[in-house]
Amino acid sequence: MTLSAAETARYQRHLSLAEIGAAGQEKLKRARVLVIGAGGLGSPSSLYLAAAGVGTLGVVDCDRVDVSNLQRQVLFDTGSIDRSKAEAAQERLRALNPEINVIAHAVELLASNVREILTDYDVVLDGTDRMATRFLVNDACVILRKPLVSAAIHRFEGQAMTYVPGRGPCYRCLFPEPPAAGTVPSCAEAGVLGVLPGVLGAIQATEAIKLIVGAGEPLIGRLLTYDALDMRFQEFEFTRRADCAVCGDQPTITGPRDTVELCNPEVVSRVRRLAPAELESLINGAVPEQITIIDVREPGEFAVSYLPGARNIPIGELARRLGEVPAGTTAIFICRSGARSLTACAIAVNAGIVAPAHLEGGLLAW
Repeated sequence: MTLSAAETARYQRHLSLAEIGAAGQEKLKRARVLVIGAGGLGSPSSLYLAAAGVGTLGVVDCDRVDVSNLQRQVLFDTGSIDRSKAEAAQERLRALNPEINVIAHAVELLASNVREILTDYDVVLDGTDRMATRFLVNDACVILRKPLVSAAIHRFEGQAMTYVPGRGPCYRCLFPEPPAAGTVPSCAEAGVLGVLPGVLGAIQATEAIKLIVGAGEPLIGRLLTYDALDMRFQEFEFTRRADCAVCGDQPTITGPRDTVELCNPEVVSRVRRLAPAELESLINGAVPEQITIIDVREPGEFAVSYLPGARNIPIGELARRLGEVPAGTTAIFICRSGARSLTACAIAVNAGIVAPAHLEGGLLAW
């Protein structure tokens, strides 16, 4: 593959960099990058990747442009309101660089379609604001062996990290399970500084370009954080967990799966939340057959300490092993801090189990 005269003129500043040059620019031209989420993070990252000459750029987003998006989502303008984000992004990116191919995926990313969508791409950027999607993307990238650049923003702060198969830890090594619904406010609830995603999105684009051309050191095993108010960057190193559910030595997540979020009021109303003292009373006062305690932590965690009589069914296996819960008993789910047990309750409710319970605060509270 060679660069045309028009491309040579467009990318002249890249060609002048020894770390990129003509060979690196041709790698960018051949590259296929998927940006998940055309919002605050996806806007700057996709604009810079298009400008950099990434040959095929995919954009996944099922939402439509809202006027409240325009404060930070620089892909769009006032005329974009009510349009499909993926399609409006496609038009804008093609206008920026007609030399590249832009593919709009105006769909919700789910376990049922994530393999098909990710398969044809070389690098994935996750800029979604949904925790369930973030974990789905991480798991799919690990399983499909796709490099992933992940970022997140909140109020005045942001973070970024990079996963490369076989070279370092994944997102679940740092955050094993999604937090319980309602514990992490959305941008709409907490607010976000409009320029903040521009900083993190540019970092994501930088990481993707480095991975493609083979220059520099990516954020592998390093969580980069940014505080806009203090104008301070910090870095925290972390390592691969041998017990990670998806990239560990004995993974329990072997295929993409949708995370059931406990946000539906109907689901919430059917979950019983037990304080440690209440669970203790049930254990000491109930006939043993009337309750079944299910510890949804990983086997390595369970081996260290557990409640007497508890059964270990890791959260990743729960959906297919709910038949092991004895009929006629109350299912009580527990974990380390209460996040995974809430997710387990949502899975149980959706599977038809009546009034499951979970230990508030988990074993830490116990």
